[in-house]
Amino acid sequence: MRKVIERLLNLLAFLLTTERPVTADEIRATVAGYDQSSDEAFRRMFERDKDLLRQMGIPLERNPTDAWEVEFGYVIPNDAYEMPDPGLTDEERAALWLAAQAVWLGGQPSGPDAVLKLGGSPMPGAGEPLAANLGLAADLLGDLFAAVSTRRTVRFAYRDKARRLDPYGLVHQRGHWYVVGRDHQADDIRSYRVDRATALEFAGEEHAFDRPSGFSVREVLPKAPWEAGQEDLVATVHFDQSVAWYATHQLPGHAEIQEAADGAIEAIMQVANAEAFIGWMIGFEASAEILGPPALRQAMIERVAGSR
Repeated sequence: MRKVIERLLNLLAFLLTTERPVTADEIRATVAGYDQSSDEAFRRMFERDKDLLRQMGIPLERNPTDAWEVEFGYVIPNDAYEMPDPGLTDEERAALWLAAQAVWLGGQPSGPDAVLKLGGSPMPGAGEPLAANLGLAADLLGDLFAAVSTRRTVRFAYRDKARRLDPYGLVHQRGHWYVVGRDHQADDIRSYRVDRATALEFAGEEHAFDRPSGFSVREVLPKAPWEAGQEDLVATVHFDQSVAWYATHQLPGHAEIQEAADGAIEAIMQVANAEAFIGWMIGFEASAEILGPPALRQAMIERVAGSR
């Protein structure tokens, strides 16, 4: 199937770049994927591909290549293929851009090309995405929302372990959805990234539990990526003066920070996910150093050495 898709895309790209009808022989000699050993094999393949393009709504036409209509070729008329200008106002294009960025399906946001085709341009901006990433979690969010609303216990698999959770709420942070609630096995409040959960199912009747009074989902959710995990490490890190300000604003509020006379800082913090923590540390390059614990420091050294 992958070869078929690649061949169709190659054929479509070729036909869209030609301004005249092209013959089957030209297509066979030019488009990747049509290097068949016999004329009959090429004919069968090309006929199937033409049918597929037309089934997808692509206006593939067969027109004469000259005024005498001796030879015929294939062409996709731009006026029949391109979408007409919908005549959107600036306000409508801005609203459409925001809507396209607000929800991701398939794990990726709508690209700027989609807005450009509607006669607009992407809005400038930077930082964390506005989006609620529904790519891998879309099928689970509906059931989890129902479980939160009706106070219904759920079961699911997470990192190869069975979980049983009283879901207190759903929250979106850093481009992902998290479900927060009381984990039955741990008998404690836990948070789980929804797109990493599988085999979700209801595990009881409605109104099976009560949400604690004054409970805040956002206060429970880890503020930093390395705080979400099952490991229990206490990391000590030295940040050079050149990155100290940035590091201070990235660290969670409960981190212990000591400032040196030269402006450098030493921070002590809890780490529950070593991989996420190392990934964050790599961004500082030579301006930060893990001082302890030894196992975390060694893991950082091995990661950097392996990426060279």
